[in-house]
Amino acid sequence: MKFGPVSVDEAIGALAAHSVRAGTTVVKKGTVISEDIALQLKQAGVETIIAARFEPDDVAEDKAALRLARALAGDNIVIEAPFTGRSNLYAGIAGLLLVDAKAIDGLNAVDEAMTAATLPAYKPVVAGEMVGTVKIIPYAIPELLLRDGIARAGESALRVAPYARRSVGVVSTLLPGLKPSVVDKTLAALSRRLEPAQARIVSDRRIPHEAAPLADELADQARSDTQLIVVFGASAIADRRDVIPSAIEKAGGRVEHFGMPVDPGNLLLVGSIAGKPVIGAPGCARSPKENGFDWILQRLLADVPVTRADIMSLGVGGLLMEIVSRPQPRQGGESEGEE
Repeated sequence: MKFGPVSVDEAIGALAAHSVRAGTTVVKKGTVISEDIALQLKQAGVETIIAARFEPDDVAEDKAALRLARALAGDNIVIEAPFTGRSNLYAGIAGLLLVDAKAIDGLNAVDEAMTAATLPAYKPVVAGEMVGTVKIIPYAIPELLLRDGIARAGESALRVAPYARRSVGVVSTLLPGLKPSVVDKTLAALSRRLEPAQARIVSDRRIPHEAAPLADELADQARSDTQLIVVFGASAIADRRDVIPSAIEKAGGRVEHFGMPVDPGNLLLVGSIAGKPVIGAPGCARSPKENGFDWILQRLLADVPVTRADIMSLGVGGLLMEIVSRPQPRQGGESEGEE
């Protein structure tokens, strides 16, 4: 594309790169300069304008934006018709946004003329929510450059995983010092977390904080129609040999990972029994405030696998809040269940 100042006569057939106002004559940015418009400009005393003229291999901004958007859009993504070189992408359903960050970075690295921006990966979204946008900066880009960008973007770098797990079983372990009202509030907070996924608690079991009875209950949950099991311990998990991880193994399950580089949420455990995911909730999950438990719960509700590597990669951005009264870890009387 040729771009720069030219005489009004030379600009005929090109686009006005900027809006021009001269007397009563107004030419909006992006307008194709016709012979009539050129005459009006000259009569208004305008001799030169900044214009953009396409070359044979150029692709106009809207067409280029649409082609890039189509390359990026995967399952459950809706593409908006392009305008002024921009094409927005929207969630077609409620679920969890999945983003191929390497593909987006690769596209953005090709050339400054092409850009793509998205919401954060694994963000819960609702139908109709904008999740990404493609913007072509100039009025047109070369076909070869566009093809390179599409190749780097790959296929389906942006998609929405629908919520798939609707039934949640909850097991709360009890100790003499734990008030029943605390358990009730915990389940109420969990119910609110499940609402966006249209999931619900189908089983509420309360048993002593001991490995043997917990193992029996977990085995029963695994045999039921429950699709996800959440365990709220009366005492936070302190070690892989503690009550909750021991009970999971006694029930025939396995502990995938214990501990998470997210604060609040450090003491979270992820495991499985009979192919069903089990979350050993950290104490902060009793609070309605966002914490690491939310991140893992949302992924599992959308049937997105959570591996040990996934959890260990959450450190950057994992500091969700700082408690002023706790300038250093475990100082200032921090309660056992906060993590």
